[in-house]
Amino acid sequence: MGFFKRVHEIVKLIPEGCVMSYGDIAQVMGEPKKARFVGFAMKFCPGSYPWQRVVRQDGKVVTGNLQVMVLQKEGVIFTEPGYVNMERCRIMPAEMQLIIDGASVENS
Repeated sequence: MGFFKRVHEIVKLIPEGCVMSYGDIAQVMGEPKKARFVGFAMKFCPGSYPWQRVVRQDGKVVTGNLQVMVLQKEGVIFTEPGYVNMERCRIMPAEMQLIIDGASVENS
């Protein structure tokens, strides 16, 4: 599976009300130094996938007001305008790996 497709498959599994950073996704993929490549892959993320759940490491949203509005509707908490409360809403890479493993078992 190609890099972009792997990114998109991880994004698809981020639960509602949660976020991951570009670096978190790169870490889950086993490529921790490729956060910028994850960002590039996100430019091509299918619109039906929860693209809004990917933010910068510091919690800052990247695409602006639409992303903020969609995340707020999902129940994501913000510490200040445009910054997600990463302590409360972040899915850590190890947690995402458990989600991925569970999805793999379900699809078997």
